[in-house]
Amino acid sequence: MSTPRLMVFALAATVAAPVSAAGIGYAQATGYFKKDTRPTLYQPLNLLDGRDITAWCSTTSDPLNELLTFGFNGAVRIEELRINSGNNFDANTWNDYGRARKVVIRSGKQSQTVSIEDVRGAQSVQLNPPMLGSRFTIEVLDHYPAEDPDAPVCVTDIVFVSEGKPLNGPWLTTRLKFDKSTAGVMGTWYAGFEGTPDRFLSLNFDGTFRYSYEPFDTTRNKEKVVQGTYDVSASRLVFEIGGKKHGVKYSKDPGKKAGHTLTFDGELPEDLKGNWRSLP
Repeated sequence: MSTPRLMVFALAATVAAPVSAAGIGYAQATGYFKKDTRPTLYQPLNLLDGRDITAWCSTTSDPLNELLTFGFNGAVRIEELRINSGNNFDANTWNDYGRARKVVIRSGKQSQTVSIEDVRGAQSVQLNPPMLGSRFTIEVLDHYPAEDPDAPVCVTDIVFVSEGKPLNGPWLTTRLKFDKSTAGVMGTWYAGFEGTPDRFLSLNFDGTFRYSYEPFDTTRNKEKVVQGTYDVSASRLVFEIGGKKHGVKYSKDPGKKAGHTLTFDGELPEDLKGNWRSLP
């Protein structure tokens, strides 16, 4: 597969959110630098705000151990990524940390690998063909090392563009504040056969959720979407659907093989019952 062409892009500070496509719901990472000691500093939501002063950084100097996941409130057609690689807070931090050299973006069976120049600032990556989906993953396959070989690898921003309009950026800044309880459950949870799930429960950073049933045989089964809001504390989730609240206890436990499972204890609509896992 050929590598899409790159252009250095001066990212404008947009203040109005686009309305033509589904909004972004979350950014997740399997890990990040100083997660336990300073959990707000390099959290994955930093990738969404279009600002140089925040960044995500890998747990160690080996970014191959990390997976970034992004979810939207519905299917989007992504034609372009605006990637600001490295820790671009200033010239010193940009040199002190590793920078992504090559990444792969995936959605379902689609995947494209792109190379990134070692320059400060956002670069426009055209996806050819455009990628359609509501959940995307990005992995750093290769990087430009820092002077310190043990330094983490950072990415300042990944802006998703659909129909020429950014789907995330500076207008999200005040909504991307770290919350420990939300961070513990945020992202997409899966149900159905392992490896081929057909039920998806996405819990977003802004307190909204989206459940979708996506059957493989649409001639026999109909797709279904349920949306609403949720509130979370250390041990309790309250879902609000159509004006009715459903409060349940929840537990997040290590899975049998990998990842975690999410289970609810209480009365819920049938669609949300059952065990949910963090991996497809």
